[in-house]
Amino acid sequence: MSKTEKALRKAIIAACREMNASGLNQGTAGNISARYKDRLLITPSGIPYDELEPEMIAALPLNGEYGAFEGPNKPSSEWRFHLDIAKARPEIGATVHTHAPYATTLAIARREIPACHYMVTAFGGAEIRCAPYRKFGSKELSEVALEALQGRKGCLLANHGMIAIGADLERAMWLAVELEALARHYYQALLIGGPVLLSQEEIAEAGELMSGYGLAVEQARDA
Repeated sequence: MSKTEKALRKAIIAACREMNASGLNQGTAGNISARYKDRLLITPSGIPYDELEPEMIAALPLNGEYGAFEGPNKPSSEWRFHLDIAKARPEIGATVHTHAPYATTLAIARREIPACHYMVTAFGGAEIRCAPYRKFGSKELSEVALEALQGRKGCLLANHGMIAIGADLERAMWLAVELEALARHYYQALLIGGPVLLSQEEIAEAGELMSGYGLAVEQARDA
């Protein structure tokens, strides 16, 4: 195992512990994957994050036998949508899946998050879609998740949780946090009569500004 791969495995574990410590997830309900060369590194199934070691992270080939893996432990039960996202979206370097409280509450109600705040544009459009319910870990769940993620960097999964995707692990985690914040704001607005939604023009303007902001951040990181 190279130093670079080991560092990424450690970063995945750190991100898992961070999302539980912050309340973004509970127990081993969530899972995280990150692209490394021609493989997808993903958290194993059912192992508490505090017990994880870099060698326990499973590796799935991106171009080999579908579902094959390397490692001492089975990959997360949700490996299908992690792998399918990585294969369908080459610009995506990491996927974060959690059962965050507010996002999951909306998912249970099967509500998408509309244009209630300009930060929704960070996910690529005027709303964050909610994919229809499908059995966890199934091919069918992967299919509806991919559809809900078309042109987007996040979605809800009906009666399940949420997915956030990004160019790398840091950005995927940032979007996961933002998605939960948006879910909380929307939920709270519903309690006091419902939100006033932004217009198409306002969303388009915000989208342009967010695009420039994201570019500036990326350029600063690469400098």
